[in-house]
This record gives sequence, C-alpha cells and structure tokens, in this order.
Amino acid sequence: MNDNEKILSIFKETGALMEGHFILRSGLHSGHFFQCARVCEHLDRVSELVEMLVKKLANVECDTVLAPAMGGLVLGQEVARQLGKRFIFAEKQDGNLVLRRNFKIASGEKILIVEDVITRGGRVQECIDIVKQCGGTPSAVSVLVDRSEGKAKFEIPCVSLLEFSFPTYEADKIPEHLKNIEATHPGS
Repeated sequence: MNDNEKILSIFKETGALMEGHFILRSGLHSGHFFQCARVCEHLDRVSELVEMLVKKLANVECDTVLAPAMGGLVLGQEVARQLGKRFIFAEKQDGNLVLRRNFKIASGEKILIVEDVITRGGRVQECIDIVKQCGGTPSAVSVLVDRSEGKAKFEIPCVSLLEFSFPTYEADKIPEHLKNIEATHPGS
C-alpha cells in the first residue's frame, strides 16, 4: 500500500471521508467532505499522519507552529510536538481570525502555518496576514489535505500530505446527482 492509499484508508476507517451533499466553508458544494475532526478522535492515527507530513517538512525552518482554530488545532499541536517547536493558534473574533490569549509573535520569528484541509485557502491566508502584521516571517504552510486542485496559492511554500480533489460546484451549478440530496453544512 503506497502512502496515498494508506492516508485514504485512515480517513475512511475513521469516518473522516464523508459522502453526501455538502456546503463547504468556502460556499462551494461537493459530494465529498473531509471531516478531519473524525481522524482527530484517534490520536494514534493523528500521530501516524503527522509523522508522514513532518517528513515532507524536512527543508522547512520554523520557530513556531500556528494553526487556525478549530480545524488545525490538533494537527498543529502534533506537528509542533514532533518538530519540538512552540505552538500557538488563531481563533475567530467578530468573524476574523486573530491571535488572542496573549499569544505573541516576535519580529522575524519564523512561523509554520498548519491547517487540516484547504479548498480555497482563506483561513491560511488570514494566518499569513496575522504573522506579517505581527512582524513575524511566514516560512511555509502545511496541510493534511489540499483539495484546491492547485488553485490555492500562497506567497510561501505549501506542503500537503495528500492532494486529493473531489469536484466542487458553485451554488447555481450543482449537478443533477447532488440536487436530489439534501445539502448539509458539515462544519469545519
């Protein structure tokens, strides 16, 4: 079994790869959803996935790992643990991601941003902006699943464990096979 098959097997076994009709945080519709929180119920599986991800980060320098809450929390914390780095997180306040809880980023501090899944990369970009506003240096982005089909672009390298894209659709272009299934907001 190659790494991609192993990763998909973990997602399926933990119930993290869901099928149905979903409205993603981006507003796009899809017949599949990666609910990484289901993987995070099994910390042994998180450690296994992050171990594979950390191998891909061998050339990334960082002082601190930053993750957006909620999706990136467990993964970011495990990446930081395996790298031996400090961990902080950004959370929503009035609809925007911000640093709270007296978290600080020092001038020039190299920050690795960790997220669970990206489709358009909006939350990752918010984290990059936070790091820059604080005077830090965003060094790289690391995600468990990149489902952007290469569309999510950042000014820094992006390392993903799995690049796996299911089709996504604008609300006015939903295919017939999804129109007959009730759409749900699975959360992030």
